[in-house]
Amino acid sequence: MEENTTVIAGRNPVMEAIKKDYLISRILVSIGEKEGSILKILSEAKKKNIPVKQVSITKLDSIITSHQGIIAYISPIEFFEVSDILDIAKERKEQPFIVILDQIEDVHNLGAIARSAEAAGCHGIIIPLHRSAPVNAAAMKASAGALLHIKVARVTNLNAAMEQLKKEGLWICGTHQDADREYYNADLKGPLAIVIGSEGAGMSRLVAQNCDFNVNIPLSGNITSLNASCAAAIVIFEAVKQRKMVK
Repeated sequence: MEENTTVIAGRNPVMEAIKKDYLISRILVSIGEKEGSILKILSEAKKKNIPVKQVSITKLDSIITSHQGIIAYISPIEFFEVSDILDIAKERKEQPFIVILDQIEDVHNLGAIARSAEAAGCHGIIIPLHRSAPVNAAAMKASAGALLHIKVARVTNLNAAMEQLKKEGLWICGTHQDADREYYNADLKGPLAIVIGSEGAGMSRLVAQNCDFNVNIPLSGNITSLNASCAAAIVIFEAVKQRKMVK
C-alpha cells in the first residue's frame, strides 16, 4: 500500500470518490476491463487528470481480495469533531440526527451502517478511537461509497461525546433486545442520537447507562438476534418515518 493513502475498492466507491473530488493519487484497473461502469469511471478519471494504470487481476488481489476489477488510492479519510456534525444539522436547519457506534469491530457492519445512515440523511456517525472497526477499504466498499459523504467523528471517550450531545439538546436512544419499549413505540422525532452496540456484547455498560432510553426490535422467529447493521437500519428508518410525519 502506498504511504499516507487509503485504498478504496469497487466500482461504486471509486466513482463516488471521483465525484466528491477526493485527492486520488492513481487508479488501478484490471487489464481487459471494458464493462460499462468501468468505462464510465475511466472517462471521469480522464476528465479530472487522475492517473490510471492497467494491472493484472493478481496484482489487484494482492492489494485487496474484493475489488470488482478496480481500486483507487486516496488521501486518508478525514475525521471530524462532534461539533462539526452538529453544525451540519444547523446549516440544514434540521433536528440533529446522529448514529453512535459502540464496539462495532466488523468493517462490514461499519460500512453497512454508514450506508444506511447516509441514505437516511443522518448528519454524522460517531465512533470510538479504540475497539472500533477501522475505516479502511473493506469498510468503504461495504458502505458503497457512503463513507465519502457522511461525516465521521472519532472520539477517545464515547460517554463524553454523549454528554456533549445531551448539552446540545439531543436525546440518546440505546438499542438492546431486553429493553422494555419497542422501537416503533418510542419518540424518535426530535434531536436524536441512536446508539448501536456490537452483535455479541451489545453496548458497553457505561454507554448503556448513559442512554436516555433504550428500545428493542421484537422478533417472532427462531433467530433471537439481528445483524448489527440490520438492526441499525430498522431503527434509523423508523426515526426517518416519524420525522417526516411531523413535517
